Amino acid sequence: MSGHSKWATIKHAKGAADAKRGQIFTKLIKEISIAARMGGGNPDSNPRLRTAMIKARGANMPKDNIDRAIKKGTGELEGVTYEELSYEAYGQGGVALLIEVLTDNKNRAAAEVRNILNKSGGQLATAGSVSRLFKRQGLITLDGDKYTEDEVMEVALEGGAEDITASEGIIEVTTSPEDFEAVVNALSEKSFETMSAQISMVADIEVSLDNDGVSKTLKLIDRLEENDDVQNVYSNISIPDGYEPD
Repeated sequence: MSGHSKWATIKHAKGAADAKRGQIFTKLIKEISIAARMGGGNPDSNPRLRTAMIKARGANMPKDNIDRAIKKGTGELEGVTYEELSYEAYGQGGVALLIEVLTDNKNRAAAEVRNILNKSGGQLATAGSVSRLFKRQGLITLDGDKYTEDEVMEVALEGGAEDITASEGIIEVTTSPEDFEAVVNALSEKSFETMSAQISMVADIEVSLDNDGVSKTLKLIDRLEENDDVQNVYSNISIPDGYEPD
């Protein structure tokens, strides 16, 4: 996943995902709403909602949007009821795919995910065969053109971060799930603006493919992410340094 995570982040940083901002906000609204529905609208007593709000702020979602999403979840505003689903799959060359879904129609979602996989050379996997390859980890990204690695490192490590790396203009901070919020708060208190901040699923072992395999896998991931029901796609593909799409 980390390879694809970094690749996706670089695309976003270079403006390739500007047209998708509305879709990103839609997914975040669904995530906030279901967290509020399940655990209430107070982030102080609802860790899942608190994490979803941090993710939304990391994506620069306006506060009004966040507040409306919470109210839809708690029933103060009319909203849609979503179900959570997850699918495990394999893509080109045995790349593992973990697909998280939030949908108001699970039959539609299942059919569309299966259709995208079939058309793109992927296939569903046995439950547990893919999820065991991933672990939960906090991931925070910042613009490397705006901040230096040393600036971020000083604050992030003090907040409890595990590691800080810089690549292709992106500074990536990794944390344990338990320390994620503390690190985000530490960066915020020092006025660092994040590009993204979320609890993610990171693969223990990555799979390397040739350029054609990488290209086909990334196109499959893009097709999945473009589906309105798909919330997150994690993979263990390794993106070669300097890779450029076709």
